[in-house]
Amino acid sequence: MTTKPTFTQHDSSRVIRADRGTEITAKSWQTEAPKRMLMNNLDPEVAERPEDLVVYGGTGRAARSWEAYDAIVRTLDDLEDDETLLVQSGKPVGVMRTHEWAPRVLIANSNLVGDWANWEHFRELEAEGLMMYGQMTAGSWIYIATQGILQGTYETFGAIAEKRYGGTLAGTLTITGGCGGMGGAQPLSVTLNGGACLIIDVDRTRLDRRQAKRYLDEVDTDLDTALAKVIEAKKNKQALSVGLVGNAAEVLPLILDRDEAAEVDIVTDQTSAHDPLSYLPIGVSVDDWHEEAEQDAEKFTIRAEESMAKHVRAMVEFQDRGAEVFDYGNSIRDEARKAGYDRAFDFPGFVPPYIRPLFCEGLGPFRWVALSGDPKDIEVTDKALKELFPENQHLHTWLDAANEYVEFEGLPARICWLGYKERQQAGLLFNQLVAEGKISAPIVIGRDHLDSGSVASPYRETESMLDGTDAVADWPLLNAMVNTSSGATWVSIHHGGGVGIGRSIHAGQVSVADGTELAAQKLARLLTNDPGMGVIRHVDAGYDRASEVAGERGQRVPMIPELDKRDEESAAQ
Repeated sequence: MTTKPTFTQHDSSRVIRADRGTEITAKSWQTEAPKRMLMNNLDPEVAERPEDLVVYGGTGRAARSWEAYDAIVRTLDDLEDDETLLVQSGKPVGVMRTHEWAPRVLIANSNLVGDWANWEHFRELEAEGLMMYGQMTAGSWIYIATQGILQGTYETFGAIAEKRYGGTLAGTLTITGGCGGMGGAQPLSVTLNGGACLIIDVDRTRLDRRQAKRYLDEVDTDLDTALAKVIEAKKNKQALSVGLVGNAAEVLPLILDRDEAAEVDIVTDQTSAHDPLSYLPIGVSVDDWHEEAEQDAEKFTIRAEESMAKHVRAMVEFQDRGAEVFDYGNSIRDEARKAGYDRAFDFPGFVPPYIRPLFCEGLGPFRWVALSGDPKDIEVTDKALKELFPENQHLHTWLDAANEYVEFEGLPARICWLGYKERQQAGLLFNQLVAEGKISAPIVIGRDHLDSGSVASPYRETESMLDGTDAVADWPLLNAMVNTSSGATWVSIHHGGGVGIGRSIHAGQVSVADGTELAAQKLARLLTNDPGMGVIRHVDAGYDRASEVAGERGQRVPMIPELDKRDEESAAQ
């Protein structure tokens, strides 16, 4: 009889840091890379609670247990280049003989059959050590700390500036909540676009951490003081961010009752509302948070949802007064709806008004990591990308800003948004730089699961699709399969990331530019096909811009006659 494995999720003695340099312990860089990235996810500079294997997003883990983590590392060190490790919700469950083009790791996290896809059933399994919440890039080993979301957040606030404020947020005030692993990108994203920002968080340590990393300028505990600072900055068209220690569900209604409410231009939120146990209800202290959530999860959930209803009500009332208001992808509107607030969906999610036009071009988060641990390797890639895309001034502006403001956390990494027929150019360039020795060790290339064609998430990425296919999950599954067929080093399929169990299916892919010809062949296919999925997904939904991009860049779509043409350039790769 098989003995059930030991299950340990907390170990304060474990301090994980990815190896650096060119010496490897695995049998190739194709297996050294996922091992280092798993370790990097749990680096104290990167993870929110590494001793609990939690990377970000409340309970998003890199591995199910410390025993599972050790087994994954041990297996990756021993894995051959024609073998594939299978990981089921953070636990290594088998090694299969495949081939050199197959992924070295296949990951499935948090996936539940429809009728059972709810937090209650998930938590029962999690408590028994049978499942874990993978979030998006936590359980797929490509989280790069706050920078990972920074560029997309910068793009979002830039789109708001273009839409409503003449291309800049200078002279505007944004109020938001949540300064953790995802929300911590908000203050710097606002100030990089020229605006003033007040960000509220119940946990001072999160605000202090963002200030230490220069994502946040100041931290205050007094509402009067914090408001005075950001309003003065707005009047002077000064870029300034102030963190306020407090509960957004209490603070936003307080601001609404003050004359200063008229100064608020933009309101959003990125608290961990996707998981009610990770959202602090009014009346519960930070010190008592986790104990109360564990003692009675059902009661805590009800209290959290009631607080979210007050939070969302205040957001709606700011919109009624003329502010630009949007849900930033944490499903707080649906939690407020559950608590009985009937106007919860009066404001949109961020994707339909700001990001979908980019998705139609296959644009999305392209991220890369220097496995050497040497920041100079990122400097080389930054310079090379600017030379590769000399006309893309928006890209240049971002890379310059990232170089100035972003402090590397864990292995040095970078992110930018590139589109269909751009990503493979960048990947091939990086592979060439490794081959020529201009970069000291291979580069890992991945992305967020939030991408053009890799997510079904009706409260976020696929909200308000033109053809009503918000909840059709075939697309991320096709995305994972095509990436598996195109040479990715590891591929993942997750459920619930970003917005919570029952609300999304999404897929990720990561590849390794190790300087070999085989890597070049894989990168050319993978980094063409992956964003190409986003183009065809939006073509199928009826977006004219996506059809234009498909026609211009050679994406074949069989049931549209004018797009049913073979792309000879891609076929020759």
